[in-house]
Amino acid sequence: MKIRTAGRTRRLALGSTLALTVAGMNAPAVLGFANERYHHYVINRPAYKAEYGHWQTLVLPAEFRINAIHSALLRTGKVLIIAGSGNNRRNFDAGTFKSLLWDPAANTYKAVPTPADMFCGGHTALPDGRMLVAGGTRRYEALDGAVKKAAGTMRVRNENPDASRSLPRGTVFHAPNGRAYVSTADLTVPAATKTGSGAATVVKAGEVKVFVEAVAPGPDSVLNSPAQYTIEGLTGLDARNLYGTAERMTLEKQDYQGIRAAFEFNPDTEMYEQVTDMAYARWYPTLTGLGDGRVVTVSGLDDTGQILSGHDNEIYDPASRTWSKAPDRYFPTYPSIFLTASGKLFYSGSNAGYGPADQGREPGLWDLADNSFQPVPGLRDPQLAETSSSVLLPPAQAQKVMVLGGGGVGESPLSTARTDIADLAAAKPAFTPGPDLPAGGTRYLNSVILPDDTVFTTGGSRDYRGKHRSDLLKAQTYHPATNTFTTAAEPAVGRNYHAEALLLPDGRVAVLGSDPLFNDRAGTEPGTFEQRIEIYSPPYLFHGDRPRLTGAPAVAKLGGTVPVNTPTPGGIATAKLLRPSSVTHATDVEQRSVALDITARSADGLSLTLPANSSLLPPGWYLLFVTDTAGTPSEARWIRVTP
Repeated sequence: MKIRTAGRTRRLALGSTLALTVAGMNAPAVLGFANERYHHYVINRPAYKAEYGHWQTLVLPAEFRINAIHSALLRTGKVLIIAGSGNNRRNFDAGTFKSLLWDPAANTYKAVPTPADMFCGGHTALPDGRMLVAGGTRRYEALDGAVKKAAGTMRVRNENPDASRSLPRGTVFHAPNGRAYVSTADLTVPAATKTGSGAATVVKAGEVKVFVEAVAPGPDSVLNSPAQYTIEGLTGLDARNLYGTAERMTLEKQDYQGIRAAFEFNPDTEMYEQVTDMAYARWYPTLTGLGDGRVVTVSGLDDTGQILSGHDNEIYDPASRTWSKAPDRYFPTYPSIFLTASGKLFYSGSNAGYGPADQGREPGLWDLADNSFQPVPGLRDPQLAETSSSVLLPPAQAQKVMVLGGGGVGESPLSTARTDIADLAAAKPAFTPGPDLPAGGTRYLNSVILPDDTVFTTGGSRDYRGKHRSDLLKAQTYHPATNTFTTAAEPAVGRNYHAEALLLPDGRVAVLGSDPLFNDRAGTEPGTFEQRIEIYSPPYLFHGDRPRLTGAPAVAKLGGTVPVNTPTPGGIATAKLLRPSSVTHATDVEQRSVALDITARSADGLSLTLPANSSLLPPGWYLLFVTDTAGTPSEARWIRVTP
């Protein structure tokens, strides 16, 4: 189906009838209408568009509107938009999980069957163009006052070294006082490990965590001290070897809980394909692609609602579709972790939502080979890095990462206008100050690398989840070459929590989602999820004719040289490969712009040489752009980079 465009043109161009209506209005209404009409005139002038760009708003039919929690550009040019339950408990309880495929070029869309609640999982593109989606929601949070049954995390232990033991969901545990609690998930308790021999034998119980809740509602099932629990139905040695322990059973707030499930989205069949589950459940994880095509997965809330300790990082191998253990390292949820040219991973300090304020917040370089961590100092306002934006500045060869804005931990009203830049190519990497954000303190800002080697930043709010109507209807473009911001046209739609932005193959930027806590300034009216899509056309689309790529190979090898065809080879100044975005919660660690060397020119084309470093240019699908001497980019052609 076609998407329809919402704009002001039709209702403003009503001719003499409109003029007669305006004459009957009171003075403030007339002035307001006149200002709106004049503003519409100004932003649609060719000169204005050429300097600031232009916005368009898309409205989908009601039956196809979706809460855009996750967005990713596929190698087909379509955008995969994932809602899962969409932060809607009614959808979750009903098992209503949604995904949408949107084709920006054709303005068409298609609902995709969604086999699990992928709400607040993680995702990244694989080398063959499939999209890996891992984790999501097993249980929604319950706030203080809403919890009816005492609950907590049970550690189920097995002291039998000869066999593991599976226990189904609904297994009953009895406290010393006789109160009963049931498990909310299936579990398998590993066998105990035995070391030594004879009198020196040491048996260490196998252990697994599970969330349990009281059978009976009310405060009588609250236990505020550690206890050991028996398992109903076990007798003899089983009853002695298998038991549960818990620190507390409370009626306090219960956090979201993650799932272990993982899927690959196939852009050819346009379907999800289930792969091996992760070893650990995750809600709010980050997935970062490595130079060898594997994916490292860190952080998240587990299936008991607790943040993962860092001893549970995993690596996905797309060749076998299986997971293995990654080195230990703790991070708060949705950490911004970038692959650097050295093969190390850089944690910028940006994150989104869960974890103590005094743990895992320091930026640094993480070496998976020896599990070392080199702190990168100098980030200002480090306590305000939550809900900040981070981006690997173009070109990727410069190895500079910028942190923009952010706010305090949790439901803090604090935000910062700070931008800082880490030079990872320096002998001693450190952050140095960048220019302040023009709009002032900003959380939930989205940053998108453009093919002219600038970074477009848009949206965000001053306060937590846009409270007090604090959305910032501002956008700006950062210029790495001059370390400055320039003003962009203002969006019409506020964007805060659960908003995303990504580059499209034609050089435009799509902006989706927003999940305000409240709709009103007083904070009394529950918020409404923003389901309109905005598309920003940067100024370079209004500078006259664009260069054209009329031919390019479908595949290129690392370190290789490829021919491309263009009718204006002498006017081409740069060529680059842009890795498509995979973004959620203002976190997009995959986008990067890699400059290509123009090694030869002919009458009808160019020869472009790719870097040989797979950590700088990870294998996968890229958007190939060429840009002319005026800074105007072509439309992109898709090209697959192989080892």
